[in-house]
Amino acid sequence: MSSILIKNGTIINEGRIFRGDILVIDDQIKAIGNTEPETIPPATKNIDASGCYVIPGIIDDQVHFRDPGLTHKADIFSETAAAVAGGITSFMDMPNTVPQTITVNLLEEKYKIGAGKSLINFSFYIGGTNTNLDELLKTDPETVCGIKLFLGSSTGNMLVNDEKVLREIFRRSGMLIACHCEDEPTVRRNADIYRAKYGENVPVKFHPLIRSREACFITSSYAAALAGEFNSRLHILHLSTADELKLFSSKSPVSEKRMTGEVCVHHLWFEESDYEMLGNKIKWNPAIKTIYDRNALVDGVNSDLIDIIATDHAPHTLAEKSESYFKAPSGGPLVQHSLLVMLELNRKNRISLEKIVEKMCHNPAIIYRIRQRGFIREGYKADLCIFSRSQPWTVTCENLLYKCGWSPFEGFSFCNVVKYTIVNGNIVYDNGKIDMDHRGERLLFNSK
Repeated sequence: MSSILIKNGTIINEGRIFRGDILVIDDQIKAIGNTEPETIPPATKNIDASGCYVIPGIIDDQVHFRDPGLTHKADIFSETAAAVAGGITSFMDMPNTVPQTITVNLLEEKYKIGAGKSLINFSFYIGGTNTNLDELLKTDPETVCGIKLFLGSSTGNMLVNDEKVLREIFRRSGMLIACHCEDEPTVRRNADIYRAKYGENVPVKFHPLIRSREACFITSSYAAALAGEFNSRLHILHLSTADELKLFSSKSPVSEKRMTGEVCVHHLWFEESDYEMLGNKIKWNPAIKTIYDRNALVDGVNSDLIDIIATDHAPHTLAEKSESYFKAPSGGPLVQHSLLVMLELNRKNRISLEKIVEKMCHNPAIIYRIRQRGFIREGYKADLCIFSRSQPWTVTCENLLYKCGWSPFEGFSFCNVVKYTIVNGNIVYDNGKIDMDHRGERLLFNSK
């Protein structure tokens, strides 16, 4: 029997902030409150969390760890090391790898890779295509997080644009359907306009006009209409515009919503003027847009129109990102710093600590129906993050853990730091030291 006693921490959980202790035995949370010495097993590891905050481990519902087949950019081992340093204890990875995870057999092969390489808990989406409906319907909803549909092309070219197939997926699948929503004809039309004017060297500042607000709203509206028609479980990923928020409801509780939305930290932090300094380093799909959109998205989080905050962590090499506009791929690394970005927004009085925990820990567990994670509750898995708010530090290439070796936050000084990350009752991150031998578990889900 192994055990950990976290003493004197400030716990943020289920809308409350309070002082208390947490007792972990083996892989479970056994007690929350004030523990007495005689209740503590003799092998206890003590963590003094005085002056620190304790939250459930972060669940990131959208990452691209590039494994298998694109491991020159990243791999599950390297990126979960970065993730655990950022307080993330579970992730859900996208199917646009090589090969694409579009069959049950390929999905199981990817799970074997995850079991061998992931330092934290993991799940993988099965990707939808115009031709694999039978595979989607064979997927086990208790062992797979959901179906990913690219309703707009991005890295990997997995565009699903056959309306008949889409209607069958929404009609017949009981699984959560997670969608990338950008209208392909609109994006191509806009790209042609700017290519005609600038050739291949389009300034990246025009990215939000090529991947436009209109393109996002057209396809988000279409997905919402399909979900409404068939009462599907729809989750729209990486919302980037104020316009899209009108599609959502702040209905409470979130467990009753059939359509939910996610925003990523880069859309909450950056805005279009940042392209001038950071260029392709903040080229994502969908694009980072105006300050008006950014502020509306922050408001959408606070008003519960938006349900989840994630990363869309999608690394590429610096050489790839240094190419001209049309050649440079979209995406960038974020998992090591996502919690810290949100804590900076808290310091700016843009979002409460309780809301950060709700959107990064609780709601992913609720929406995806993850078993026994996402909360600090007795009997739940001991996935925890402990952070300090009084240890400023600066992001440099030397302290980055991403395999790609760069970050859009290089040179930025954070006022907060992750001290410990506990995964399944094991201290995997301890003040800069990572247990590289630890392996996470496959996430399990309730089908209803």
